Amino acid sequence: MTITDPIPRSPARPAAAPDSAPETRLTAAQRVLAILEVFDQDHLVLTLSEISRRSGLSLSTTHRLVGELRQWGALERSEDGRYAIGMRVLELGALEPQGLRLRNVALPFLGDLHAAVAADVTLSVRDGNDVVYVESLRSRRGAPVLTRLGGRWPLHATGTGQVLLAHSPTEFQDAILRGPLERFTPKTIVEPSELRRILAEVRRSGYSVVEESITAGAVAIAVPVRGPRDRIVAAVGVTIRKGSCTPESVLPPLSMTARAISRGLGAPSSRGRG
Repeated sequence: MTITDPIPRSPARPAAAPDSAPETRLTAAQRVLAILEVFDQDHLVLTLSEISRRSGLSLSTTHRLVGELRQWGALERSEDGRYAIGMRVLELGALEPQGLRLRNVALPFLGDLHAAVAADVTLSVRDGNDVVYVESLRSRRGAPVLTRLGGRWPLHATGTGQVLLAHSPTEFQDAILRGPLERFTPKTIVEPSELRRILAEVRRSGYSVVEESITAGAVAIAVPVRGPRDRIVAAVGVTIRKGSCTPESVLPPLSMTARAISRGLGAPSSRGRG
């Protein structure tokens, strides 16, 4: 997963076009991509009509391409007839060179952390204005949150996102703070001055604690992962149920995991540290 400059969120797609409309000017690849792009964090599962409307493709074209994508494994069909991104797409995304090395180094340590804290564990990177989960280990006792592999959220709204934002260039932070900052719950931080203060505290303390920013009853704790030249390349997070334990009790194994991953990636500051 590459780190890119700030990009605006995709605008809402136009209504479905008739068969003779401009979709005929699209290449076959563009039509396939138009279908895949309609899925996002707010639209994980869609009906055929919804895919057609959001992609701007006719219903007949959508029906044909969705069938082909489902046969290949790019889309999956649920029992109620709706569609979601399939595992083949997620598997391909995991093969991105930088993300693949990060996951290969991190996975054994993430597994140990998952066993130690008995909670949801995530490994995240920044992609544009979002945080993206490149690894996610769920727990039966974890908080009911959406942390699926490949899922993404705005940086300001998650623990790992705040860590990555806090260590991003000042110009990038300023662009995010200019907003708009999306609110998911009453506790989502959407005031620029408050978020700026929190990011400064994250840099000072070395970790982030985010309570019920996206899901009621969930508390996220996150720390940075460093790569060569000690640059922040990812963040490791643990999500617990509010009241199940304190964030401070999770920090020691979480920090140890981040240092181990950083050491595996060649971070100079992690050498010789446990």
